Amino acid sequence: MNIFNEEDDFLVTTPKANYFSISKNANQNIVEMEFEKVLERLAVAEKLMEDKGLEDEFELVLHEMRAIGKMELEDRVNGLFLELAGNIVTQCE
Repeated sequence: MNIFNEEDDFLVTTPKANYFSISKNANQNIVEMEFEKVLERLAVAEKLMEDKGLEDEFELVLHEMRAIGKMELEDRVNGLFLELAGNIVTQCE
């Protein structure tokens, strides 16, 4: 099963574009399952922050990273797109 479009060169696209291309062509059950895993991890992270009283600090850091640390935030988001795409691809092979 080839989940890549022939005209797509995943080595020259962004991780975000690569993920969306893969997610459109992959088995939708796998895509949904992997997306749900990401949301589960987010829910646990939010609970940990709430339990430790870090909600305000989280919002402050998020605002700072959006304003000042754009490259670090972009790198982290791209890493998540790559991880998610990799998880989908390995299950579709």
